[in-house]
Amino acid sequence: MNIFVGNMNFQTTEDQLRDTFSAFGTVDNVHVVIDKYTNRARGFAFVEMPDQSAAQAAIEKLNGSTLDGRQVVVNEAKPRTEGGGGNRGGGDRNGGGYKRREYNDRY
Repeated sequence: MNIFVGNMNFQTTEDQLRDTFSAFGTVDNVHVVIDKYTNRARGFAFVEMPDQSAAQAAIEKLNGSTLDGRQVVVNEAKPRTEGGGGNRGGGDRNGGGYKRREYNDRY
């Protein structure tokens, strides 16, 4: 099961997460997401646990708990949806949802 860990302290390491989740069972993989521009942690991570019941126990116990001084959000990771990214401003490709008015549109 793939587990999402959010609202993390930016200093939390993959080793710390592995130790925390290992208390509930085997941990296959830990990935702290790093910003590609600043090369700093983005405050969330993914933990993979092969045993579904151990993963569910970890989610139940760790969600809302304090890790490195932050109250973390822990739940089952949802698959990425298609599309995503791109234009954040809404509207058309010209940006921000602002529609340019032509001279004749005003009268």
